[in-house]
Amino acid sequence: MFGSKKTKDIIGRAERVSFPELKVKFVPAKIDTGADLSSIWATAIHEKDGVLGFKLFGPKSKFYSGERIEIKSPNYLLTRIASSFGHRELRYVVKLQVELGGRVIKGSFSLSDRSRKTYPVLIGRKLLNGKFLVDVTKGRPLLALEKQKKVKLDQDLKIFKKWEKKA
Repeated sequence: MFGSKKTKDIIGRAERVSFPELKVKFVPAKIDTGADLSSIWATAIHEKDGVLGFKLFGPKSKFYSGERIEIKSPNYLLTRIASSFGHRELRYVVKLQVELGGRVIKGSFSLSDRSRKTYPVLIGRKLLNGKFLVDVTKGRPLLALEKQKKVKLDQDLKIFKKWEKKA
């Protein structure tokens, strides 16, 4: 074997992350090894004259400050992102310093509307690769919110099955 083997920190399926440069701390994040790129909830996204402006999170989020973040070209890009459902959309991608599992690293995050998601931040493979191992029995998941969403989904499924039987 060549070179020294770096140790990988073990993280769970959900963790709290911080963004030190933006003074945002302890945001719940879903660790998703199926996602290529990381994503963060952003609103009021607007590009003009080589400057990308946005606000992190939305007004209903406890992490929302209303502060506008501006990033100058060429420190962002517009790229096509494919969802797990195959839906493609154009999204801006920015590099942000993130603290995860006791490590501070730079990662690429797509800016997206995650207002309907359980977790306002998603951490994907590119950020995890070579640095972390994921143990799904560990972490800090939002159990109450996950359970609430599961109950709603189960209710919707029952309604659909009743409808399907009638058809």
